Amino acid sequence: MSGSKAKFEHHPDDIAPTPERRKQSLIERAAQVIADEEGRVSRPYRAPDTLTLLLRKSRITPEMHQAGEDFHALFMTAQFQALRAADLARLPDGVRELPLTLAQAEARKKVWEALKRLGGLTAPAGSCIWNVVGCEWTLKDWALRQGWNGRYFSQEAASGILVGALGVLQAHFGL
Repeated sequence: MSGSKAKFEHHPDDIAPTPERRKQSLIERAAQVIADEEGRVSRPYRAPDTLTLLLRKSRITPEMHQAGEDFHALFMTAQFQALRAADLARLPDGVRELPLTLAQAEARKKVWEALKRLGGLTAPAGSCIWNVVGCEWTLKDWALRQGWNGRYFSQEAASGILVGALGVLQAHFGL
């Protein structure tokens, strides 16, 4: 992943990633053009996620990739992503906490059901799915941060755990 060099097509109006950013990890142009906030056409640079890289290397099936994408969508809807500073202008005066919407509550229920299938949040498969697919950590970061019986995972072992967990999610989501 980190040793790969991407080829860049430079256009006169492009603002290309800096050399420092290119050294961090693989970065590529988006496959399709999109509209920016003001409706202008854009084709931004992006870093492919772990699931996309595994699919490209044929380490996972398209169904496993879809299961991971489905879990990630539920995770985002449930608003389990890492805490960030809130835009206080969005909160009504006197409101400290917004109640969960029905969609958030349903998504949280589905996330926990999937995690139970994976052995829970403290099991390697559950922890891997939560952090790598949900929180968008790299596989390497998860392998270095997580331990099992006092030992860290090798990146190869972490990859195997993720592949196995995606297989369980595939079955769980009926794909």
